[in-house]
Amino acid sequence: MDPVEINAGNWYLLAERPDEWAAGTGYHWSVREATTADVEATVELRPDGTLTGSAEPGCEDALAAALAAVRRFAESAWNMAVTEST
Repeated sequence: MDPVEINAGNWYLLAERPDEWAAGTGYHWSVREATTADVEATVELRPDGTLTGSAEPGCEDALAAALAAVRRFAESAWNMAVTEST
């Protein structure tokens, strides 16, 4: 599968690890602030639908927006059942 970038309002999700995308073994994004491109969080979606992420200190809002955006994308575009893991 080709990597997919996602717009999440004040952040954009830049697809990372294209080798894992191509192999279908994992889907990773860095969550970047839209005007500075600073990385504020990272998100991973596993092929089984498990969604995880982590944020830099003070950037929990970026992580929350990214998790919601990836969930919407995976459920609508890939018809994937998504569960968040902490």
